[in-house]
Amino acid sequence: MGRGYPKVTGVLPVALQRMTRVVGSVMHSSKEYVCVMQLHRPVSEERLREVLSEFTGRIYQRPPVRSSVKRSLRVKVVHEIELLEYTGRYALLRIASEAGTYMRKLCWDVGLVLGVGAHMRELRRTRTGPFTEDRGLVRLQDVAEALYRFREEGKDDLLRKVVLPGEFSICHLPKVVVRDTAVESLIHGAPLAVPGIVMLHEGIKPGDTVAVLTLKGELVALATAEMSSEQVISERRGIAFRLRRVVMEPGLYPRTWKRREQKA
Repeated sequence: MGRGYPKVTGVLPVALQRMTRVVGSVMHSSKEYVCVMQLHRPVSEERLREVLSEFTGRIYQRPPVRSSVKRSLRVKVVHEIELLEYTGRYALLRIASEAGTYMRKLCWDVGLVLGVGAHMRELRRTRTGPFTEDRGLVRLQDVAEALYRFREEGKDDLLRKVVLPGEFSICHLPKVVVRDTAVESLIHGAPLAVPGIVMLHEGIKPGDTVAVLTLKGELVALATAEMSSEQVISERRGIAFRLRRVVMEPGLYPRTWKRREQKA
């Protein structure tokens, strides 16, 4: 950020209108941080790197006393810890982890293993799911100016810069593309059967969360896989996915099922 700009503490995705139905998939996706850890006594850089390597992969972590979840022992995955700078007392770290990993508890545990004690001094979230600082990060002032321009001048050019299409929020999920004839029935709660699928990502396993899209790339819903990608390709019938959150409004695609005639 340039001089004179207010300090930004990190990436916080905010959903609007119907996209609030899928924002949970973003908030529970992997995250990346830049963290300043202060050691209570200096240690060698070699020793620090050695201990940090022990905290990558699957780790046990108990949430801190001041937290929004129950303080039970949990298993979390830390994908990567990179030591960017080290002065003997302050360590600048880049940490990539799954959602729900507490960075302040991670710093505390690292200090415990080092035997000198440590705590988190500063934290900045640089990525949440598909959202990063490099793309789409705006200030509330930018949003206010864009909204003012739209209301007073009727121009949406600034709004298009600060509000991304909802489909961007599911970039990190595997995709399933469906036929136009299947869209409306899905919106009304029907499960997705094999004949309604046009194409899908490889590597989908039963239980995975996927994004269901139209042929135009519009987000229809989030769904849970009942079949693997290989099963969908090999089978001719059967329920492949069950919907979890419907996003698209009804009535945009033709209704293909027949209504029952009312008895006289």
